[in-house]
Amino acid sequence: MTNGWQGVAGEPGAGPVRPLPRTPSGLFPSGAPMRPSYREPHPVTGAGVAVGAVTAFAWLLLFGLLGRDVPGYAWWTLFAGGLAWLAAAVLVRHGDRGVATGVAIVTAGGWSVAAAIVAVRWAQSGDWPLW
Repeated sequence: MTNGWQGVAGEPGAGPVRPLPRTPSGLFPSGAPMRPSYREPHPVTGAGVAVGAVTAFAWLLLFGLLGRDVPGYAWWTLFAGGLAWLAAAVLVRHGDRGVATGVAIVTAGGWSVAAAIVAVRWAQSGDWPLW
């Protein structure tokens, strides 16, 4: 017993042949999207990155000014950068990811400057300046 879709094409009584499904190429929109699109709840914006960068710069500058010499500057910068990265981690999870990006970028730059200053002092004196 056969229904209308079964059988081999060309056999007597086989019925119509089921057409192959057409897969769109994606070049042209073909109606409703197949998958849902999701929006970022806290999109990264240039203004947010700039605010985070300026805030982190001021934060590192204020803490860096507390150090009276190279070791003091390096330790204060390391401490301030650690606090800034903790704040950035909280912002990534619960706040503005753009601000967190600006904070992280400037903090990494501040740590690089502190490391360069320590390296130059170490090269000049031959003595590790942080102990």
